[in-house]
Amino acid sequence: MVQRDDVNREEQAVGAAIAKIVGHDSVPWYKKPHLLRLNLMVVSLVMFSSANGYDGSLMNGLQALPQWREFMDNPKGAWLGFINAIQSIGGLFVYSVSAYILQRWGRKASIYLGYFFLVLATTLQTAAQNPTAFIISRAFLGMTSALWTTSAPLLITEIAFPTHRGTATALYNCGWYVGSLVAAWATFGTRNYDNSWAWRIPSLLQAAIPVVALPGFLLSPESPRWLVSIDRIEEAKAVLVKHHNGGVINDLIEFELDEIVTTLRLERDAQENTSYMDMLRGRGNLHRTLISVTLGVFAQWNGVGVVSYYLALVLETVGITTVTDQTLISGCLQIWNLILSVSAAFSVDRFGRRKLFLTSAAGMLGSYIIITGLSGSFAENGVPSVGIAVIPFLFIYFGFYDIAFTPLLVSYPCEIWPYQLRARGVTVTLFSTTVALTTNIFVNPIALEAIGWKYYLVFVVILVGVCIICYFYYPETRGHTLEEMAVIFDREKAHVLHPYESKVFGTIKSASDNHLDNAVDVVEVETAKTS
Repeated sequence: MVQRDDVNREEQAVGAAIAKIVGHDSVPWYKKPHLLRLNLMVVSLVMFSSANGYDGSLMNGLQALPQWREFMDNPKGAWLGFINAIQSIGGLFVYSVSAYILQRWGRKASIYLGYFFLVLATTLQTAAQNPTAFIISRAFLGMTSALWTTSAPLLITEIAFPTHRGTATALYNCGWYVGSLVAAWATFGTRNYDNSWAWRIPSLLQAAIPVVALPGFLLSPESPRWLVSIDRIEEAKAVLVKHHNGGVINDLIEFELDEIVTTLRLERDAQENTSYMDMLRGRGNLHRTLISVTLGVFAQWNGVGVVSYYLALVLETVGITTVTDQTLISGCLQIWNLILSVSAAFSVDRFGRRKLFLTSAAGMLGSYIIITGLSGSFAENGVPSVGIAVIPFLFIYFGFYDIAFTPLLVSYPCEIWPYQLRARGVTVTLFSTTVALTTNIFVNPIALEAIGWKYYLVFVVILVGVCIICYFYYPETRGHTLEEMAVIFDREKAHVLHPYESKVFGTIKSASDNHLDNAVDVVEVETAKTS
């Protein structure tokens, strides 16, 4: 007999009406070969976010290695900021064309291109004979990260099984910590080498996780939504049949295809050609754009950039100066981050996106205030126990960051934008993140060197703003399919096929289906009619 908890989880993920179409049985997904295979592909795609994470943690570790500092002529201040920022600058060039690539050639094309730049970056960085070569390699790595971050989460969102979509997409950014974990422990393991291989080995290993992910990516299907958008409907149906129902056509497959085809047709009829300017047209798109921009900025301007790229400098301000201690703390922090972010990703449908955002923002604010106070006290008095007390609060701060801004940074924009603007919406979020990150990377080392712990006060103020914006403008999105998400933002103008209008739905009714649970605005859904 199916447990009621399993039924509730499916209803929380996609709503009661769609959950009834999906159906319930006593066989868990991991015992169904087609879903096991699909989710293993999703895990492979999640690994592509490791490139960004590896770089962030790698640069932390390298700054603690005297071998690397000597090779790079002991960079400090603005020059150190530029070395870190060049990775983000390389990504900015790619963001300008990534949406076009995704719409024109599909979700997988960008990932293939990313592998080209990865090989180029890894080879150049590992074999670098001077600082210039090292810096150029980081620019290529930024291009790799940008290509993968704009494409892989979209592919996950659009191929995942309906009741798994929220968790699957939220897991994407958790792969960041897989990369950071490998990098942190790689630099810890090579810290005692007395030559340049102390930093060359970690540089070479940045290709390891993407290589492991390659087989799963090659087996992954193209997005059925992209296939429908270019009128390859039979191919899209074949993808859904194979990966969502093990080769059998049933009501779920018929409804999914019906919903995708109808929604994309209605979007196309309403607006044949789209551009970035369309993101500023209409109340719904303005709301989405506000979320995309603020989420991207808040993901970096909340203090995390100081700790992520300059942990060694932060630890020095509280008296922790040895290479072993700094790299060990960095490695343990990445394990903690991975555990917390993955746990949060599996909770997005249980607790909802809005509650996670609010809890995260409030928790970061509280812990950052304490970190600021302790750092200031240590700077004034030099008491070692006060400096050491900063460490657990760094872990607490990152824990609160991890429960929302890691899993939802990419998955939330993937959900809220309609297909025609989805690639652009995600690109805007990532562009905002990169601009904020680049600014941070330049400013942080200068500010830390100039005013030390007092710089943390800036982020305390920003975190107050994060709490306010999240409370008033970040609605709940659980309980809806990808196509249904439009009703939250566009209301009566939403281009979406309601389950009751589908020819496969029959007479199933659900009193709660038309309500947006826990959203800021609860509206009655008035869906478009199909012709």
